[in-house]
Amino acid sequence: ILGDEDHLGDMDFKVAGTERGVTALQMDIKITSITEEIMRIALSQAREGRLLILGEMAKALTGARDSVSENAPRITTFSIPKEKIREVIGSGGKVIREITETTGAKIDIDDDGTIKVAAVDGEAARAAIDWIRGIVAEPEVGVIYPGKVVKVVDFGAFVNFLGSRDGLVHISELAPHRVGKVADVVKLGDPVKVKVLGFDDRGKVKLSMRQVDQQTGEDLGARRQEPAQAKVAP
Repeated sequence: ILGDEDHLGDMDFKVAGTERGVTALQMDIKITSITEEIMRIALSQAREGRLLILGEMAKALTGARDSVSENAPRITTFSIPKEKIREVIGSGGKVIREITETTGAKIDIDDDGTIKVAAVDGEAARAAIDWIRGIVAEPEVGVIYPGKVVKVVDFGAFVNFLGSRDGLVHISELAPHRVGKVADVVKLGDPVKVKVLGFDDRGKVKLSMRQVDQQTGEDLGARRQEPAQAKVAP
């Protein structure tokens, strides 16, 4: 309402509701009382106005959408193990700061592991959520992950994957052919696809590039095993 209407009027009356009835009321009055007749008239006028507005809204949208528009802001809530909170935050907040700066999403983490991601659209929300879930996920043997070479040594290359997880690709697992020098196959910062082979005695992850088609991500190791598996299949 206008300022003059609010100042000069005896009553400020707001009514919210649906086609079925009133859901909320708010009233301010500058006089000592309001008669039943005035209230009946006010509620009747409010109903007419409400139904008119709902009718115009129905012309544009007849019912609730099955899903939120891809371009609509959203807040997504999910949980992670409490022991993983430190990994998501990072030293001095480095990791969570990188996530927010890269995706544009805002992230709140509660002590019980509940995470709220607020984003301007679906793409930003998915990027932040996938990043976080990648950090807290545990590597699975036989699964192929995208990664990046973070260190090159004489006996192989260390690859970062699943957020903050590192693993070793031994020189014998770099390529299908014999590799003389690691630098002939990979260099620092290269994006690669790796397959988890297992874990060594110290719990370190053993990876393979040789068993993965670096272009398509196909599991070459599984393809080579198919004939043998076919022989024993019932």
